Amino acid sequence: MEGLIALMIGVMTAAGVFLTLRGRTFPVVLGLTLLAYAVNVFLFAMGRLQTGVPAVIREGVTQYADPLPQALVLTAIVIAFGMTAFLIVLALKARSEMGNDHVDGTHQPIDEISKKQSYHSKH
Repeated sequence: MEGLIALMIGVMTAAGVFLTLRGRTFPVVLGLTLLAYAVNVFLFAMGRLQTGVPAVIREGVTQYADPLPQALVLTAIVIAFGMTAFLIVLALKARSEMGNDHVDGTHQPIDEISKKQSYHSKH
């Protein structure tokens, strides 16, 4: 089971890095989301998630779940959601001002964009 979880974390991290290095904003947002998921699964795996045991320490209970990984993952989920929302708003603003969704910020005038769109629609 640990091997499968490690493989999942590796695949999500590799896909996240691959998508983050793309030139368009939507794949970058997806890549950052995949990286956040990979970190969350990594935190769960490192916290030795247990089922069926209490999370609060009481007398007479010898085994209990560590609530720290769950609290860290919950915080990471909230931060990732806020970061994703900010990136989407930033990407929409950049697209409305520059006319494209390139992450390098290259400005293309509107007439060049319309020429490219008309060229692609004809061919």
